[in-house]
Amino acid sequence: MHGQVVVITGSSAGIGRATAVEFARHGWRVALLARGADGLEGAREEVELAGGEAMIVPTDVADQAQVEAAADEVERAWGAIDVWINNAMSTIFCPVTKITPEDFRRATEVTYLGAVWGTMAALKRMKPRDRGAIVQVGSALAYRSIPLQAPYCGAKSAVRGFTDSLRSELIHDKSKVHMTMVHLSAFNTPQFDWGRTCMSDQPKPLGKIFQPEVAARGIYWAAVHRRRELWVGWPAAQAILGTRVIPGILDHLLAHKAYEGQEGTKPVAPDRRDNLYQPVPGDHGAHGRFDSKALTASAQLWLTTHRWSVAVAALLFIVLLGLLLAVI
Repeated sequence: MHGQVVVITGSSAGIGRATAVEFARHGWRVALLARGADGLEGAREEVELAGGEAMIVPTDVADQAQVEAAADEVERAWGAIDVWINNAMSTIFCPVTKITPEDFRRATEVTYLGAVWGTMAALKRMKPRDRGAIVQVGSALAYRSIPLQAPYCGAKSAVRGFTDSLRSELIHDKSKVHMTMVHLSAFNTPQFDWGRTCMSDQPKPLGKIFQPEVAARGIYWAAVHRRRELWVGWPAAQAILGTRVIPGILDHLLAHKAYEGQEGTKPVAPDRRDNLYQPVPGDHGAHGRFDSKALTASAQLWLTTHRWSVAVAALLFIVLLGLLLAVI
């Protein structure tokens, strides 16, 4: 894959930052799109240390003109874009009744329309060439919404609906451009330190937490394979499957557990800054403040990305068990 070009939105921190480094480890050229100058510079250094080539393109994905201009800049410098990853997001930790219309609109424009603008910019270039891959970084919350994050859950659900619709259009057109969506569990990223909140205590991930490098490995795998969707982490699989079977029960369960489950034990600092409208200064890296709790691997991810190996091993086990029973 040496020399291929990937564009990653929201790549200055968190999962986007880890994903940029993962692609760099495989020799890719990585175009870094985000708003924060400090984080972009930090991401550039990490990409180059990992063996990749980096390009910084400051971009607010909520602005369609900026996204289109970024795509033009990348292709002028490096040629055809092979993979486009829509990862940029914004969240608000707050009950719906306490969120202003302006904040709700902004979170939706970043998380949903940002993915739409990125997809359209990628398609404009990939479809005439009849090749390329577009990866939507989704969430289990695209299937199973939770309280206190309605703008984010609604936007991720919208991205899933948009992607399913577009995928059918590409099939109809017999296009070889591949659309995929990676649905994630909870991850240790800076979003819990800079997402807008109206809670009295610091926000935290709900349930089991993984390090962002786990998500990055899943996103890279999805970009170079042709899987319709990829779930990362058992909690994501459980949430998606659970909402198909017992959605009403989960409504009540989350009503009782998801409030305290998303609130930490330390109060929100009076001078806390959020990134809803402007980036928070500084280089915040890929990791949040939950390193001591976050898992560095996912058995579920390994199993789902090694289906054939698992199937062959299971078949061999059944054959050996059958032979053993026959002998007995």
